[in-house]
Amino acid sequence: MFANIGWGEMLVLVIAGLVILGPERLPGAIRWTSTTLRQVRDYISGATSQLRDDLGPEFDDLREPLSQLNKLRGMTPRAALTKHLLDGDDSFFSGNFDTPATNTEKPVSHGGPTPAPPAPPQQPETPPEKTPYDSDAT
Repeated sequence: MFANIGWGEMLVLVIAGLVILGPERLPGAIRWTSTTLRQVRDYISGATSQLRDDLGPEFDDLREPLSQLNKLRGMTPRAALTKHLLDGDDSFFSGNFDTPATNTEKPVSHGGPTPAPPAPPQQPETPPEKTPYDSDAT
């Protein structure tokens, strides 16, 4: 129920409870809150079991569209592309296309001189031209 509340948030809530309620009433408030939450959880599970008993096999038919809706609700554009276009392989999004694949094998030396590494690409000596500005187009 409180899956997205971390320990930091719980600490802030306890400190706020100490400031607002004071140290005398805070344990009673925590006990009342936990009892109330337990009762609500029991009521919800009782209602679910009663619906399951009343509806029988139709209960699973009712839950099927809801589970599909929850899957769609969690679908992000990236997940949709990955699922439908890339067959679940998301290496396309994490791959670096600028660097070539490296060969992990060591070259075999035949006793001759080792070749020199390739020279780095040269930068153009002329600066790029300024982009033309068309005042009529804006």
